[in-house]
Amino acid sequence: MYKVDIEKKCGCVKKAEMEFPKTFNTKEEAEIEALKLANYMNGNFCKKHRFVVNEEGDTFMIYVEIACPQVS
Repeated sequence: MYKVDIEKKCGCVKKAEMEFPKTFNTKEEAEIEALKLANYMNGNFCKKHRFVVNEEGDTFMIYVEIACPQVS
């Protein structure tokens, strides 16, 4: 079994009522889901955080980072 998990649930993740960890039968399914989730969160959440995926053994961990302000 492969898992997708999140390092910590920020307020946006809690509001979206996302459940972690998620389990999958194949590595490919877990990786695709982790990348889809991180992409969704980066595009639809508050923009105060950035979500990145890191493979750690049988787990694809989504890490929450402080987003850098954009310079004009």
